[in-house]
Amino acid sequence: MKKFILNGHDIQLETFHEMVMSQHATFQLADSARSEIQKSRQYIEGRIQNKEVMYGVNTGFGAFSSVRISDSEIEQLQKNLIRSHSMGVGEPFTREQSKGMMILRANTLARGHSGVRAEVIDKILEFLNADVIPVIPSQGSVGASGDLAPLSHLALALIGEGEVWGNDYKKIKPLELKAKEGLSLINGCQVMTAVGLLALYEARSLVKLADICGAMSLEGLRGSRKPFNPLIAQTRPHAGEAPTARNLMRVMAEKSEISESHAVNDHRVQDAYSLRCMPAVHGAVKMALSYATKVLETEANSSTDNPLVFADAGLILSCGNFHGMPVAHAMDFIGMALCSLASISHERISKFISTQMSELPPFLAPNGGLNSGHMIVQVASASLVSENKVLAHPASVDSMPTSAEKEDHVSMGTIAARKFVQIVKKAPNVFAMEILAATQALDMLAPLKPADGVLAAFELVRQKVPFAKEDRIFAQDVKAIRDLILSDEIVKAVEKVIGPLEL
Repeated sequence: MKKFILNGHDIQLETFHEMVMSQHATFQLADSARSEIQKSRQYIEGRIQNKEVMYGVNTGFGAFSSVRISDSEIEQLQKNLIRSHSMGVGEPFTREQSKGMMILRANTLARGHSGVRAEVIDKILEFLNADVIPVIPSQGSVGASGDLAPLSHLALALIGEGEVWGNDYKKIKPLELKAKEGLSLINGCQVMTAVGLLALYEARSLVKLADICGAMSLEGLRGSRKPFNPLIAQTRPHAGEAPTARNLMRVMAEKSEISESHAVNDHRVQDAYSLRCMPAVHGAVKMALSYATKVLETEANSSTDNPLVFADAGLILSCGNFHGMPVAHAMDFIGMALCSLASISHERISKFISTQMSELPPFLAPNGGLNSGHMIVQVASASLVSENKVLAHPASVDSMPTSAEKEDHVSMGTIAARKFVQIVKKAPNVFAMEILAATQALDMLAPLKPADGVLAAFELVRQKVPFAKEDRIFAQDVKAIRDLILSDEIVKAVEKVIGPLEL
């Protein structure tokens, strides 16, 4: 049984994914974190005993921050906050996404800047260890003071009033909230961050796959390898360009029977952008992926409460660390980047069905006319890419004031993360359509063989999807290839031949 120790400092993309996906894993609060939490709590309780006025501890919230709450009503204040802010609507997040939110919420509280008791984190971990996961609606957050509405549904389960997945809910004693603890459970960006991190993990494999797709298409279209010469990347040293060029050259090896057949007398001076510009385009996506990952990993290990408690400095500071804009920008950016990756894949599909570009039978159809071939494969790809372009419209630019102008600039980061998930879900279908077209083209070039890396992917796909001698239900082929993509089998088959691909 895997055990994970949370200390507030070292969650990374891979470990987070492992935490969420591990079955029967246990979670524990680090001893070092527990001592910091206790110190912070003792400090804030001392300030309460001195009758000091502190936001969210003995005042109302948001526009009600000037309303003083009596000591006898402090605990009721916290319950009222959770109940009133549980205003999520729509389809719930997945169980895995909600589990990720709980992990990140526990991790940020473990940093010891929130002033909560250790019992609050222990209760979250008790839920996780019992595999009891709150049902959290996906709509209702503007990413202002963090993800207030969805995190309130998380907290609602902790106090025994929310809906959950799991059978042992009634066996867990509800959490009794003390001063500030309700507010500390809902201030922060753990919803958008959890959703974003899980989608980034999926996107990382797709970025590798895109280089394989591009190499297969270049072989199928008898394109030139010259644009991937390492001398070129040296003249434009963006971080993603050289690794992409190296990936392409390794997947295609130094030469293949196909490349040798047209290397000397090829009448085409230059390939289309979707082929020769892959280092620039795919490389830019790799840079966006690296940036978004760094931002969300930083967020996963940050203190996002308000106010924050600094016991050693003797300070309780009101702040805006809960604001979701860093995550919102990153999610919008990587969403646009992955949209462009699917878009360039679509353009390569388009080249296959055009005799002018491919010099292959129209629409890759044997006996064209009687057979329509890949005519509608390209149409379906266009539909998905167009839908992704709509989803790529940035959410973070669309702020609107909330809470009687008190929260007058919001991030819409959770919307950005949810849109990114949808883009990630559509992209594999586009890549599957490109692979379907590329394998059909490679068969039409037989008996010439492609390079070893391309051949590894081709042979794996052919185990599931045979050459189309005549029209059939191509949607079934796309689904079969998509399954290979999502299981990472294509990337693994190629890497088994050529070694690990670079990101």
